[in-house]
Amino acid sequence: MYEFFKGTVEFVGPEYIVIENNGIGYQISTPNPFIYSSKINTNVTVYTYHYVREDLMALYGFESREEKKLFTKLLNVSGIGPKGALAILASGEVQQVVSAIENEDESFLIKFPGVGKKTARQMILDLKGKLQDIVPDYFPNLFNSDTIPMAAQSTNTAFEEAILALKALGYSDKEVKKISPELRKEQLSTDQYIKKALQRLLK
Repeated sequence: MYEFFKGTVEFVGPEYIVIENNGIGYQISTPNPFIYSSKINTNVTVYTYHYVREDLMALYGFESREEKKLFTKLLNVSGIGPKGALAILASGEVQQVVSAIENEDESFLIKFPGVGKKTARQMILDLKGKLQDIVPDYFPNLFNSDTIPMAAQSTNTAFEEAILALKALGYSDKEVKKISPELRKEQLSTDQYIKKALQRLLK
């Protein structure tokens, strides 16, 4: 229904952003909302998927059409809903996910939050050989380390926001606590903390 929104970033939270367009604020869930932290009050284009269910109507947004395409494909897999698909996109780059599916790399896929062996096998069965249109020339950088200048926010706030984002992606308190001490030693932005955390969680 909605291909994309062009508007001003009004709010960034751990699970969604708000885009203002013609006086209306649209709540859009994204894989990693904090990539928009440096774009508050600036115009952006967000590619959207309008999800409708009997008990839910929501907008999901992505930086590129390729991310949106993979999200849509993931929704067709039994056992994966919108939240699970977002968590997969937030935790791994599009190229990585497609490569793991094409190579039947279950051990990589089960590292994503909410993905067990059964779901990983279902992803491979349902999607292998059907993703060629997504990544021929696409190598996304979902977590740009230069996105948020360090001066823009305090380290403590950045760390706390990153922890909230990880929990919103489906990681348990136990998993987050395991990597927290190492992360606290570094002076990073929210986006950089998330990137470092996901690298450790996917090992």
